[in-house]
Amino acid sequence: MLKCSTSLWSADLANLASEIRRVEPYSDRFHLDVADGHYTRNLLFFPDLVKALRRHTALPFEVHLMATDPLAWVEPFAAAGADSIIFCFDSAAEPGTVLRAIRALGKGAGVSLNIEEPVDAVEPYWDLLDTLVIFGTATGIKGAGMDPSALDKMRQARQIISSRGLRTEIVADGGIRRETVPLIQAAGADTIVPGSLMFGGDPREMREWLAGL
Repeated sequence: MLKCSTSLWSADLANLASEIRRVEPYSDRFHLDVADGHYTRNLLFFPDLVKALRRHTALPFEVHLMATDPLAWVEPFAAAGADSIIFCFDSAAEPGTVLRAIRALGKGAGVSLNIEEPVDAVEPYWDLLDTLVIFGTATGIKGAGMDPSALDKMRQARQIISSRGLRTEIVADGGIRRETVPLIQAAGADTIVPGSLMFGGDPREMREWLAGL
């Protein structure tokens, strides 16, 4: 069954603690998007907020850095309670340096690929990747449909991971809808990042539906 890394961006941001409690039983971990207003034109989740939220759940926190200088944010978010840290692949001049810095702190390390980036871009870094996030929409955009090319990249990544015996987890982020989730599962993803799919209705019913796929 697909796992759920529930996106807190789609929660009621004025009531995050209660929103976390509401969906916690139906989530495997929480996905926290960090946006610096430069890499993408959003301002989201900062270290002090992550630290404040940490005491409201024992589920892992997956921090996704959408920032122009991801290396500078690794230590602050690790200290704030992140269990894994993902950054946008094209935001780092030396992705390997950022991945090693994350792993040196004992955290899971990953990168995300935007729609234009091929899976081949991460070829030198597979051994450092705990997580590969494949975007189905433009970075920082909510409510858009999933670009079909994302499914091709998931299939390619699954083939590489399986053939090499890697443990890298494939995460689908963006365009997560009732009609796209079965396609994502068939393409070989391990995890989805549900936002409105989790918070927009009954999370119990959603998880039961997911279990029946």
